[in-house]
Amino acid sequence: MEKPDRNALIAFPLILLIGAGIGWAGSQGGGDVAGVPVFALAVALAFVIQWLVFIPAYLLQSERFYDLTGSFTYITVTAVAVALGPVLDGRSIVLLVLVVIWAARLGSYLFRRIRKSGKDDRFDAIKPSFIRFLTTWTLQGLWVSLTLAAALAAITTTERKDLGLVAWVGVAVWVLGFGIEATADYQKSRFRATAENRGRFIHSGLWSWSRHPNYFGEIVLWVGVAVIAVPVLQGWQWATLVSPVFVALLLIRVSGIPMLEKKADEKWGGQEDYEAYKARTSVLVPLPPRRR
Repeated sequence: MEKPDRNALIAFPLILLIGAGIGWAGSQGGGDVAGVPVFALAVALAFVIQWLVFIPAYLLQSERFYDLTGSFTYITVTAVAVALGPVLDGRSIVLLVLVVIWAARLGSYLFRRIRKSGKDDRFDAIKPSFIRFLTTWTLQGLWVSLTLAAALAAITTTERKDLGLVAWVGVAVWVLGFGIEATADYQKSRFRATAENRGRFIHSGLWSWSRHPNYFGEIVLWVGVAVIAVPVLQGWQWATLVSPVFVALLLIRVSGIPMLEKKADEKWGGQEDYEAYKARTSVLVPLPPRRR
């Protein structure tokens, strides 16, 4: 057995263990259905959806529906939590609306991108291996569960409070993050759609202030969701505030910025204009370009 396959065999149960841990923590103080915590049901559903879609994806050796499945899972899991939660209140409705708006926009954007490119080269070495491909889909289930954890805890908790100042501050933070992410993605799509920009890197608009403004927006909007959830969290539910921390660590240290920076360096590294862009432009937080 090759080392990547052995690593996947080790990672698979660890992913499930972490999922079970967040499922237990978020379920404390939450509502239940027939004795089963709604939060735990939502987490389980996130994994089951991935495994169901993995079957045809592996048989067809296709990753085309990976991102779209992720977005569908966000919407479905949140909607189920709202439907089964103890009380339908303003906070639950707000959180559902925000998740649906974000997931629908990002999912459609990513699906259009992969339809245009035809493939996602990150999966080239993974798809032929059953355990590695399965682990990748399972990891998406954990990704959804951890990212949604604070929202799901607020939706399913038995602690109820009216929407107050803190919640509306959270909504404002979400709107700011969503606006930055959507604008950055739109600017990049427009840039790539222009024939004369083929093979070039974007350094205009928000991308002149940050090399990854879409990731910054993503982190900010999930901070907003966590802020909305804070007033009704209790006991072990506070552990669900790992949501924005998880998103930030994933994008900054794992699968986001490091991978894209490496890919960009391989493509444009050594070019004077690219090196100058890197020297004057913030990696993540949008800031005025530095003077050299």
